[in-house]
Amino acid sequence: MTVYCYLLECADGSYYCGWAMDVQKRLAMHQKGKGARYTRMKAPVNLVYFEELEDRKAAMKREIQIKRMPHDRKRKLAEGFLKGE
Repeated sequence: MTVYCYLLECADGSYYCGWAMDVQKRLAMHQKGKGARYTRMKAPVNLVYFEELEDRKAAMKREIQIKRMPHDRKRKLAEGFLKGE
C-alpha cells in the first residue's frame, strides 16, 4: 500500500505536514476547510512537497521528522522539491 507524507504552505507562510493515502484528495479537503484545524485557520494552502513511502508507519515516522525541522529547513525542502531536485 502506497502512502504519502506531504507538506503544505499556508497563506501566512507557515507549513503543515501530514500523511495520506491520496495526496490530491487530502489537499482538496484542506482547501475546502475540512482538513486539520491548523489549515482551516491558515487557509488557503498549497502543496509544496510530498514523498511516497511504503506504509503508514513509515509515513507517520517521516511526518514527525519533518514536523521537527526548523522553518528554514522545511522551506529548503519545499524549494528543492518544486525545482525538481
